[in-house]
Amino acid sequence: MALFAKGRIFAAAVVASLALATGAQAAASCGKNAAGFDAWKQDFAAEARANGVGQKGLSALAGATYATRTIAADRALHKAFSGSVEAFMKRRGGAAIISRGRALKKSNAALFDNIERTYGVPPGVLLAIWGMETGFGAAMGNQNTVSAIVTLAYDCRRPDYFTPHAIAALKLVDSGALSASSVGAMHGEIGHTQFLPGNVMKYGVGSRNLRDRNTALASTANYLKAHGWHAGASYEANMGAIAGWNSASVYQQAIARIGEAIDAN
Repeated sequence: MALFAKGRIFAAAVVASLALATGAQAAASCGKNAAGFDAWKQDFAAEARANGVGQKGLSALAGATYATRTIAADRALHKAFSGSVEAFMKRRGGAAIISRGRALKKSNAALFDNIERTYGVPPGVLLAIWGMETGFGAAMGNQNTVSAIVTLAYDCRRPDYFTPHAIAALKLVDSGALSASSVGAMHGEIGHTQFLPGNVMKYGVGSRNLRDRNTALASTANYLKAHGWHAGASYEANMGAIAGWNSASVYQQAIARIGEAIDAN
């Protein structure tokens, strides 16, 4: 999914001075290595509690460790979406995703028909995302989810973006949709189609257990519908909804090409 955020600057002098003070406090509370992580967690626990996180979530936070591999993956993120769409599709096995996606569409026709009736989203785009994200569930990740997302909330690069996802992850632990030992992708993405925790809270359907295939696919359709997917329209007309899933142009184009090829068969 997309991992970027936007902001707005106000011009009034008094507001600006308050904003600068707040920004200085935020900068002081984040970190660039493991040194201040445990102290930060204690402060973050108070913020989490104030935002409705219960005891199970707070216990998961207390047990979180600084995720060195997550930070390494985050620093190399831009390389994953470099080059042309053709090169990207080759690296990510686009032809294999199309072939397997067509087979899965046929063998799970009732499931995909039901999802399309409910959300207006065709099977091709769901299978393209499923295949691209986890190889149809074969590689959902082995990084501890709470540790990954909490580390990114602590890290100085994008704390404002990841803090709501960290709160959401702890709430998912409270609800039982996650546990303190749940694993996923390097940035805290969860399940078959790799939702960030905040998006599980907003768009997850049913049990919100995205390690369940059917729940993950229906939740992905719900996400795309909420981001403007127009039932019956072309992939070109629906690129905005795909962009809501991932902001990288090569990813968007690959999903559209793969989805179209699956739906055409």
